[in-house]
Amino acid sequence: MTTPGQPTALAALLGEGKLAGSWTLDAARSQVRLASKSMWNLVPVKGVFSEVSGAGTVTGSGEVTGTLTIAAGSIDTKIKKRDDHLRSADFFDAANYPDITFSVEAVSPAADGVTVAGSLTVRETTRPVSFGAAVSGGDSEVTFDAEVPVNRTDYGLTFNQLGMMGTRNTITIHAVFTKQ
Repeated sequence: MTTPGQPTALAALLGEGKLAGSWTLDAARSQVRLASKSMWNLVPVKGVFSEVSGAGTVTGSGEVTGTLTIAAGSIDTKIKKRDDHLRSADFFDAANYPDITFSVEAVSPAADGVTVAGSLTVRETTRPVSFGAAVSGGDSEVTFDAEVPVNRTDYGLTFNQLGMMGTRNTITIHAVFTKQ
């Protein structure tokens, strides 16, 4: 996690060009989780996407761009019937829209870590997203940890039988990037 003074160290690394280069997500050490509530917001529902990939680039002047791709069909809540429903056209429609994509447009130092800005695409609907993240690491490996609130209806995922499913979700990201 980020410690006091670390944002300044990150800013220095970015500004000095020490992080410049190509970065690849270490999928074996990274995880994207989804949390929501069901049964009129009384029952927590948690899942993990088992297939995630990504890459990024840091320029010599410290500008960051990249992509995090999540296989929509890889959701695992430990209940097969629910997983099949989440993969169906009612939700992710993984057969027609296999990927959920976050395109990073900027990463900037903040008081408690970094601010990540970009665009989230689910089922061909793209919306801007900005969130804070804790960051750790250095020259050859960087880890980002973030919780991103998302309203699924913003992305056309409006199925809600009897109004019993929550529309506000939290995506938790633990992303480990290594320098190439």
